[in-house]
Amino acid sequence: MTIAILGIDIGKNSCSVVGVDDRGAVVLGRTMRRATLIEFVSKLPTCVVAMEACCGTHHLGRIFGGRGHTVRLMSLEYVSPYVRAQKNDDCDAEAIAEAASRPTIRFVEHKSGEQLAIQTLHRLRSRLVAQRTTLINQLRAILLERGLIFVTGHRKLEQA
Repeated sequence: MTIAILGIDIGKNSCSVVGVDDRGAVVLGRTMRRATLIEFVSKLPTCVVAMEACCGTHHLGRIFGGRGHTVRLMSLEYVSPYVRAQKNDDCDAEAIAEAASRPTIRFVEHKSGEQLAIQTLHRLRSRLVAQRTTLINQLRAILLERGLIFVTGHRKLEQA
């Protein structure tokens, strides 16, 4: 049993794994937890490990890449056309493996820990600004009910 491409569908608690050989035939199919997945992939001979780019895949990609595997992350819209039957985790993992074998698929760049940290800061700041805007608008509405009118913007509200 030689695995050329390992397609992994990452779930919240469990991951579906499908291994295909050089001809594209499925030689492995199973479901396992994340901790078991890391041990399992570490014991495999080097191959292409393909996953959809979602939460946790950059971390797993760094782990698998550090163990000698070639990691390919791809966007969901590139995987969807390859799902053959009803949508379930096993079919998704097989579709991921098949999509990874196609030469025209564009893969997602791996993000380092520093890139993920910067992205996190941007997302948190964006959420804080949105929450502040929501609270200011709510405060302006409450004050308007009491006859006090304030123009838009947090600086104008602070000055008033």
